Amino acid sequence: MSGAEKGKGTGSAKSAPKDGTKDGTPTGTHTKAKVGNPNRAFRIEKVVVNIGVGEAGERMVKASSVLKMITGRTSVQTLSKTTNKDLGIRKGMPIGQKVTLRRKAAEDFFKTAMWVRGNRIADYSFDQDGNCSFGVADYTDFPNQRYDPEIGIFGMSLSVSFTRPGKRVHTRRRAARRIPETHRINPKEAKAFLREKYGIEVVE
Repeated sequence: MSGAEKGKGTGSAKSAPKDGTKDGTPTGTHTKAKVGNPNRAFRIEKVVVNIGVGEAGERMVKASSVLKMITGRTSVQTLSKTTNKDLGIRKGMPIGQKVTLRRKAAEDFFKTAMWVRGNRIADYSFDQDGNCSFGVADYTDFPNQRYDPEIGIFGMSLSVSFTRPGKRVHTRRRAARRIPETHRINPKEAKAFLREKYGIEVVE
């Protein structure tokens, strides 16, 4: 029996390759030199990891624990923005937990999450600004995480935002300006960026 066969069914925690790929093979590169104009190069701005619970109480506490385990960060509550009588939700009611990661922490977590998904993402996951969202079925899919019967099963959604130099022109408090259409990130550019830098397959 091979080593791979012996490892099956042992319940051991998984560990991801450092480069974020499924099999550890090298991925493409995306450098400023290759892009040409450094002001056209872009990067991951932030990753928001969210677990929707729908109610306050014990499950809210467990969701916070799950996010702490997989991100190493303390989560904050998400509040309902509307009232929905059919779902028993009122405006301002706690309905989930989220963690926002930025810079290197965001990129590292994104690589791990894509490794969990086999480095594949659906084409419909991208919005008109090139940002993308996808889900992970359970926290135990992440490396070094084991199932805890006291916690149960918790899935989560991830929202990934991209940015390029010049965005501050639009967000700054004084003399804010509109970013030209030609400088905005579109879905086609975002997909090419993920394919080239992270070796991710975009599934049509």
